Amino acid sequence: MPFKKFNQSDIIYNTIKTHPRVDLTIYNGRIYKQNQTQISGAFVDSVPNAPTGFVSLYELNVDRTKADTGMIYPFIVKNGTLSNFRTISTSNFNKDFAYGDTITSSYPLTASISREYFQLGQTRPHVAALKNTLNYYNNISKHYAYSSSLGNKATQPLNLISIPSIFYGSSIKKGSVDLKFYISGTLIGQLQDKKYNGELIQVGPSGSNGSGSVAGVVLYSEGFMVLTGSWPLETSVARNYLNDISNFQTSSWLFYGVGAQDQIPSGVIPSSSYEMHYEGTQRIPTVTMLAHADKGEMNHSNNPTYIKYGQPLTPNSSSISFIESAQEIKNTVESAYIFPTASFEKITYISKIGIYDENKNLIGIASVSKPVKKTEQQQYTFKLKMDF
Repeated sequence: MPFKKFNQSDIIYNTIKTHPRVDLTIYNGRIYKQNQTQISGAFVDSVPNAPTGFVSLYELNVDRTKADTGMIYPFIVKNGTLSNFRTISTSNFNKDFAYGDTITSSYPLTASISREYFQLGQTRPHVAALKNTLNYYNNISKHYAYSSSLGNKATQPLNLISIPSIFYGSSIKKGSVDLKFYISGTLIGQLQDKKYNGELIQVGPSGSNGSGSVAGVVLYSEGFMVLTGSWPLETSVARNYLNDISNFQTSSWLFYGVGAQDQIPSGVIPSSSYEMHYEGTQRIPTVTMLAHADKGEMNHSNNPTYIKYGQPLTPNSSSISFIESAQEIKNTVESAYIFPTASFEKITYISKIGIYDENKNLIGIASVSKPVKKTEQQQYTFKLKMDF
């Protein structure tokens, strides 16, 4: 197998920017991602070993038995490097484990969107943590301001939707957010970022209460939606959005996403459902390699079929050497006649290209859909592309 080194101009590094669409549905205390329902496994309730609407990091322990011997788990041996899991404090690491002890954790690690509702004047540490971030975007829209004439996010009723980065990548694409609020399958409210500045403006249904008003803002890079729109989306109907039969509330954007990890159990609001659509941003590093088969190159093969069939192997040996007899290469040049055959020419068929590191370790194989005929007069360039 001939080796050929890539030149500097044969390797091109690039980054592809993609915007995968994410569709989430929240209904009756459950979250559904990309309209996928739960698939029951042989050993666990769900094949991915994660609830619907959750993303499993690394996708480990898929449909494995719950017995201790059947689960993969991460572990660290306490030694001089002092490596530790983030969930174990420094004091516990020093007191509870001796050198040589094995510290274990568990898989799978999962994440999904979550919702937090804050009533008037209620303490809200997660919102307070976003104060500087919200004020930072105040120059884009006045609705980002933590406290202004439009409202005080430290005290006003507020609905916080948190989206983990595994659901969008490096950022949410601006202008792609679309939120829909349904009651018994009927759309009663829809929000979109029509201005591409993070303002969630009510755009539907036509003629509904609050049309054209800003119901909240999106933090695209941080993965948060802050909803403050409190106007009623339906008239004269109150529902149990707080899981408190003595305190029914009228549907509004403050109650968008009820059931998304907010301690509201299923069956409390069976008539309400919610849809969330947006596009994430993924940057994929890629490398493009140009593999050249120039004239007079790649025209010999170690494949046994390259040699004419039926030739005897009569080696010449002595006390100091062992030399195999010359073998005739099979002539595969096409001829219009059975005899005489066409003039001999070395021909190979390129079907695979191996990629090796500097130590000649095979790290990748590129296959062509159909073997490429290569004569000594022909030259080819194969374009190989790999994502990291």
